[in-house]
Amino acid sequence: MKRNVKFMSLLMAVTLMLSACGSATKNGALIGAGGGALLGAIVGKVAGNTAVGAAVGTAVGTGAGVLIGKHMDKVKAEAEAAAQNAAVESITDANGLKGVKVTFDSGILFQTNKSALNATAQKNLKEFSEVLKNNTDLELAVYGHTDNTGSAAVNEKLSLERAQSVANYLKSCGASAKQFATVEGKSFNEPVADNSTAAGRAQNRRVELYMYASKEMIDQANAGTLK
Repeated sequence: MKRNVKFMSLLMAVTLMLSACGSATKNGALIGAGGGALLGAIVGKVAGNTAVGAAVGTAVGTGAGVLIGKHMDKVKAEAEAAAQNAAVESITDANGLKGVKVTFDSGILFQTNKSALNATAQKNLKEFSEVLKNNTDLELAVYGHTDNTGSAAVNEKLSLERAQSVANYLKSCGASAKQFATVEGKSFNEPVADNSTAAGRAQNRRVELYMYASKEMIDQANAGTLK
């Protein structure tokens, strides 16, 4: 009985939180007043992707959420201009805040079954690195993905090596190493398309880069100093 009461209370809190979000989504803000890490994470699960960004334990007010949303809109615009042959979209991080996801086609970055970046990929990533150098208060997560061809062990190794190749090259272009909170291989465990078709497997072979608010950015937003 107590568990049911707690669940209903939590559900009501989330409902109220999401209602508050409705008035705070203008200009990209995704959370409402004073949610904190717990409710921020819950909203993230409802509204987007909680795979990126550890809950920072800092309550984020409505105004701070708006500032972060506006900032991430600018980051997204920069990424769209800089990222060649990549898909750029908005996501929600673990704190319920707006972030940016950039998906690179592995077929453009690498030769089949290889993790060394080709010359075109290096040129494109060098241009994209300017986004990271211009926004040093972002944290980053880089994930490599494969299709389901071959063994799990081979794909796990390949996906990690490809994620590392992208991260290391961006660092060599001047991106700060401390920005890279996560660099991980996902093998074929998170497909976005049907692995039974050639077109689907091509979509599943990818490297995803997430840009989201660091604790430093959240603190700046709460202080009203984030531009």
